[in-house]
Amino acid sequence: MSKISVVIQLFQFMKEHKKMWLMPIILIFILLGGIIVLAKGSALAPFIYALF
Repeated sequence: MSKISVVIQLFQFMKEHKKMWLMPIILIFILLGGIIVLAKGSALAPFIYALF
């Protein structure tokens, strides 16, 4: 199973079961994960760590 199919299934689940309130939570997790990945090898790491 590819990563894209998992995402598609997640959105189908949310649409069928009226769970669209999960969308903001998922987006926040994605944004925080992206910040952590960018902070790991970046010169901006000290500034990003100051946010947390």
